[in-house]
Amino acid sequence: MRTIIWFIYFWLYLLLLLPTMKKAQRLKADGDQEALDRLLEQKVPTWANSLMKLAGVKVHVEGRENIPDQPVIFVSNHQGYFDIPVLLTVLDKPHPLVSKESIRKIPFIRQWMELLGCVFIDRDNPRQAVSALNDAVKALKEKKHSFIIFPEGTRSRGGEVGEFKSGGFRVALKNKAPIVPVVIEGTYKAMEANHMLIHPADVTVQILPPVYTDHLTPEEGKKIGDIVREQVVQAKNRLQTV
Repeated sequence: MRTIIWFIYFWLYLLLLLPTMKKAQRLKADGDQEALDRLLEQKVPTWANSLMKLAGVKVHVEGRENIPDQPVIFVSNHQGYFDIPVLLTVLDKPHPLVSKESIRKIPFIRQWMELLGCVFIDRDNPRQAVSALNDAVKALKEKKHSFIIFPEGTRSRGGEVGEFKSGGFRVALKNKAPIVPVVIEGTYKAMEANHMLIHPADVTVQILPPVYTDHLTPEEGKKIGDIVREQVVQAKNRLQTV
């Protein structure tokens, strides 16, 4: 029953936000980025928080003080669908994501993600993927937008952290932007562990100290994905033993 209520609420809330979405689209068309950002910073976390509250997802956050006061790339492991609403609420503000192209097929979600400045990657189209990542590089540099990436590319459902793909790291390296590793533990318990039925879950998010890229040699830059993954794996293991 909780799952049915949650999905009804999910779509009903988005329908009720239609006038706000239209207002946001007008602000974007007018080039009023400051007003658009204020609107998104108000509405997006409110929506995401309400989804987690209804699902019974309780989040404990550690390490917000590690977020630098500049555009960064947040690099997170990916356990489940609730990772996205969690990260839209627990960081310093909601940030655009580097997301898979198939998300564009979901009505309303697509429009809000476009307003937020998300970048969509088609994994089966290398040319489009490169173009999308270049868009992220440009947004990071010109609009001063941070980005959230899930470099595993798929949900681990609570298993081992997968290999980190290199695409998102190139955005950080091209901009010499800091990489902020983020560790999520427990989101898979809200859906994936229950055959996609929603259950209450306790989630821990740990924001690790930034990895600065402006001094890296080309050789070090090639290994940055492995370095960050190892930090995430070690922190995740520590959380599991607490």
